[in-house]
Amino acid sequence: MNETHAALVGALRSSLERVILGKEEVIELMIIGVLSAGHVLLEDVPGVGKTTLAKALAIALGLDFSRVQFTPDLLPGDIVGSQVLNPKDGSFRFLKGPVFTEVLLADEINRASPRTQSALLEAMSEGQVTVEGKTYPLEQPFFVLATQNPVDFQGTYPLPEAQLDRFLLRLSLGYPSHVQELNMLFAHQDTHPLDGLEAVMDRGELLSLQRAVRGVSVKREVGDYLIRLIEGTRRHDKVDLGISPRGALACFRAAQARAFVHGRGYVSPIDLQELAVPTMAHRIILAPEARYGGTSPSDIIDEVVADTEVPG
Repeated sequence: MNETHAALVGALRSSLERVILGKEEVIELMIIGVLSAGHVLLEDVPGVGKTTLAKALAIALGLDFSRVQFTPDLLPGDIVGSQVLNPKDGSFRFLKGPVFTEVLLADEINRASPRTQSALLEAMSEGQVTVEGKTYPLEQPFFVLATQNPVDFQGTYPLPEAQLDRFLLRLSLGYPSHVQELNMLFAHQDTHPLDGLEAVMDRGELLSLQRAVRGVSVKREVGDYLIRLIEGTRRHDKVDLGISPRGALACFRAAQARAFVHGRGYVSPIDLQELAVPTMAHRIILAPEARYGGTSPSDIIDEVVADTEVPG
């Protein structure tokens, strides 16, 4: 990482930390998601700052921002757009939906039906939208930040496995500590923290950072370690479905971004260990006896990491 890149990453981190107090680890993971050109799923109870974090990220990056509130009656066309009839001449024109932006907040994504949730699949994986047989490319960078409430909340639908696999990271903000929440009260007393937030980089600088991340070196033995972690999830007796090759690629890219954020030009096994739960836990499907026996996906990933030999 050169000095310019380090200054940009530091400025982005500082901006987000001024808005979301006491969540340095989550903010770092959000930055890793952006630099990896991946998408992030924030799963938590309402009111902990998920939407505020998404808005702060878009402002600090100097990118266009759109928000879609997912509801049970939301249709796929409400997201990607639709063909609209011109009554004067009988022709149709494509009216772009909110997905045609650079930062898309899919708020409470699991309140919409699986059919509507799947409307984002092509956009997230291929950076394009196909409507009525015609393909429309999306602007780059394109970043989806989706929020969801826990599935035991009323009126929610679990995300399909294919949808979950498109998210690079799954994170949780959690409740703030006593001191953090007290500081938040007084920070919001006169103004909202977003009011004074300004862009710390532009679109071109962000794309430059993303290209630099892809240049971070990964030794073959570190890549072999990652594959052994992935295979460990597939062989585990409490897992019905392990991590896919798409998941392995996502973990690889996220590890490059973490090394970059920490000022290193190479990936260490520690990067993979630290990112194991946020990049892997949402990609596995537990066997029924494990799921109903109180075992969580995070427990399985921690076990796989502990049981996998680390390269010297």
